[in-house]
Amino acid sequence: MNKKFLSLLIFVSLLVAIIVPVSVFADNTTALNGCNITNDLGVTQCPVGSVTAPVACDYNNTNFSCGLCCLLNAVYTVTFWIFIGLMAISALMIILGAFTFVTSGGNPDKTTQARNYIIFAAIGIAVALFSRAVPSLVKLIVGAQ
Repeated sequence: MNKKFLSLLIFVSLLVAIIVPVSVFADNTTALNGCNITNDLGVTQCPVGSVTAPVACDYNNTNFSCGLCCLLNAVYTVTFWIFIGLMAISALMIILGAFTFVTSGGNPDKTTQARNYIIFAAIGIAVALFSRAVPSLVKLIVGAQ
């Protein structure tokens, strides 16, 4: 890969990483007064009893605390997207490894490179499966029932 292209790619990535959050937080048209529970959390500490998707949780309601449910909902959502992303990348790495292995023609360097692709894909799958266990660990740590 060309060093200029790699430098440009890093620069654009950093620029996007800085501009997108600033532009999102600059929009001050809506007040933060609650969150929408979009995942089945399986907890009973939320104000609506057993939370099943979707439920609106109002921060301004002084009788109930929705912070735990909103935290768990965020953890569920983030770990779900991490799982999806890692599984997609792992599938592509397996395909790339298989293609490299088939087209290696007995070249030991290419065979080793193909084997490394598949090993990295297996590690990615393991991390993706671990990400599905993170919400349960968070529920255990915060004491959600």
